[in-house]
Amino acid sequence: MGLTARDMSDMGRLAQLAANPQDTTREEIYLAVASLYRVQGNHLNNREKDLMREILQRLTRDVEMAIRIALAERLAEDTSAPTDLILLLADDRIEVARPVILRSPLLTDEDMLRLIAESDVGHQEAVAARPHIGETVSAALAESENETVLVTLVRNATARISGATYEVLVDKSRKFVALQEPIVHRQDLPPVLATKMCGWVSDVLKTYIVRNYPIEHAKLDAAMASAEHSLNSGPSAPRPTPTESAQKLVEKLYTAGQLRAGFLLRVLHQGQIDIFDLAFAKLLDLPLHETRRTLYERGPKPVALACRAVGIDRCVFATVFKLSRQARLMKPVLTAADMQIVDGAFSTYTKTAAYEELQAMAKKG
Repeated sequence: MGLTARDMSDMGRLAQLAANPQDTTREEIYLAVASLYRVQGNHLNNREKDLMREILQRLTRDVEMAIRIALAERLAEDTSAPTDLILLLADDRIEVARPVILRSPLLTDEDMLRLIAESDVGHQEAVAARPHIGETVSAALAESENETVLVTLVRNATARISGATYEVLVDKSRKFVALQEPIVHRQDLPPVLATKMCGWVSDVLKTYIVRNYPIEHAKLDAAMASAEHSLNSGPSAPRPTPTESAQKLVEKLYTAGQLRAGFLLRVLHQGQIDIFDLAFAKLLDLPLHETRRTLYERGPKPVALACRAVGIDRCVFATVFKLSRQARLMKPVLTAADMQIVDGAFSTYTKTAAYEELQAMAKKG
């Protein structure tokens, strides 16, 4: 490895090497510290553990991904590995984190819930594919508005899914067509929910449901009538109170100065519409209900002003307008006249002026 046992036993020496590698590469230091942590973790005091975590975190960005992946693969099924080291790898890039998330027996439901709340779609998909996830984790994943996360969860035959979570997933299958087939083929889907799905699935899936679930024809007719009424009754209402984890994430990013336009666009593309609304509200310094009125009830000009106020560029306005409305099951229609109004808002208002105009609109109600 290039490091002597004396070097490896000297925490101060390791810290110095991490800051100034000299003749020892960062990769060698990273692997040496990780190996020492894995073997001696139970015998290290808290100060030594903190220092080793700090060294690994400091080196992570500079160590080739192939080396970090190899370490993750080696430790993925190691029951004696220090939990802190496993968590460090789980928080790394998804290429590194995936084997640990999928296979480490040291990760708890609480760890999974934190990853769902704080990590990107890749990590969420890995959690959704993890064998034998419990009902609490499945329920958290079902809150996602990302189709690939939902489909991965439903295709995970070992995932335990409660009846309440199935209701959420079945309702989302109206919007996400790719979700319908794997839901229908799950053996633990409650028959009453299978019947409900007959109102909007394809004829092929409808035939499968009729053949494989105990369905009364009267209930089938009622389900289809209910679905038709629902589809014709307009968009569903936004969630009144987003999850606590979403609120904590937005507050954490805002406090750290990381809540920016780029974050809004990322969560919107991932389908995390409640986080999108919360983050927009925080940046606009408006109550959540007022922000939602601005984004979804007052036409394109207030949306353009909101984008201008938080630094979203004109060139991506149409994408923001379309995706945010589609997530609310609204028709994202922009006429030529609407586009002229939008252009005017971006060209006429500065960021400060747009912010002040939205504040004034909120006071008027």
